[in-house]
Amino acid sequence: MTGGGKLRKKHIAMYIGSLNKGGAERVMCNLAEYFYSIGYKVTLATTYLSDDEYELPDAGWKVLEDEDDKNAVKVLSPDETERYVDLTGGVPMGIGRVFTALMPYEQGNRLQNFHRRIQKLTNTWERIKPDLILSFLGKNNVMAIQSALGLDIPVVVSVRATPSEEYAGTGLNLAMKTLFPGAAGVVVQTNGAMDYFGSLIKTKCKVLPNAVNEEFIGHDIVPFDERKKVIVSVGRLDENKNQKILINAFSYAVKKYPDYRLVLYGDGPTRDLLERLCRSLGILDETGKGADGKVTFMGSVDRIADRIAEAEIFVLTSRTEGMPNALIEAMALGLCCISTDCPCGGPADLIVNGRNGILIPMESDVNMAMNIFHSLERIMEDPTIARKMAASALEVRDKYNPQVINEMWRKYFEELM
Repeated sequence: MTGGGKLRKKHIAMYIGSLNKGGAERVMCNLAEYFYSIGYKVTLATTYLSDDEYELPDAGWKVLEDEDDKNAVKVLSPDETERYVDLTGGVPMGIGRVFTALMPYEQGNRLQNFHRRIQKLTNTWERIKPDLILSFLGKNNVMAIQSALGLDIPVVVSVRATPSEEYAGTGLNLAMKTLFPGAAGVVVQTNGAMDYFGSLIKTKCKVLPNAVNEEFIGHDIVPFDERKKVIVSVGRLDENKNQKILINAFSYAVKKYPDYRLVLYGDGPTRDLLERLCRSLGILDETGKGADGKVTFMGSVDRIADRIAEAEIFVLTSRTEGMPNALIEAMALGLCCISTDCPCGGPADLIVNGRNGILIPMESDVNMAMNIFHSLERIMEDPTIARKMAASALEVRDKYNPQVINEMWRKYFEELM
């Protein structure tokens, strides 16, 4: 029996840095809502309270404006600004929340802080008594395993990006190799990611791909012939996402097809650099309202499905990816998709080259930009090919349906608890 005040199934704790709006955070929030909906007790353990978090319909907590509320609990934001929450002010018996950041008075030097964070996590697990701990991302995974040593609680860690990137530092890589064999399970998103690990860890690996977000599954599909001549890219503006090769490719394509425009959704540290590149090429949309033959920077936005549903082409230019949410979602909306064939194989798991999209081999930035240009040219010149690829892309709606992927997670967890 479930619901407010009624007996629930086993207890799953989910550990991540924050619920800030990112791909891994969204997957964890979706899993929290799913397991709660089928009767599990769920607690989200985060280090910080971010300023821009995903909202969970069944959240058992409420963010407060100040400390005057009698139920206010002091927590920290990522920049260590003091924030306040009411941990029982949301849905009664809803998804729980605990915070594990060291408060300023608890902090010492770097080594002391690491050990104190481990101890704080251990104290958290002893207090909330989960039947299973799920951790996402890098250092969090190492800390989750170490903090649960001796507690007889199975820990499942999830590697969300390319393992060689997620565990790039010498110390973190050594900790991963030492501790991961002691995990109950290691979730990866692609077979390529699993192949990174040695035999001791590989035996613990389980491939669980991302699901298509419900927002995209339920969205109307715009007929290809009614789409706008718009190319879109969705993602953080940074060196790994490598949007400059798309901008360079577009600068060539627009000379032949001036009625197309490029729209970039997302923000990040390379935005100024990318805008300067567009300005130097004479293709920056200075108005920000959209213009043929120009590149428009939209920043971070909500309801991305509504914004890209009428576009014709989606391009992903990453150097590395796990299972890219943005690519799955664009395919689910019937966009004609182009992606770099980057490690650890997420795009290649999604795209059969030439059938439901186009894969760009990993080469120099110059070569990749030219290959993207030729791929854009191919789509723009031949609507028949584009229409067929876009129609085939829609098959991800079934293969990566949330019900299918969530059921895979449920069966996996029940084997471990």
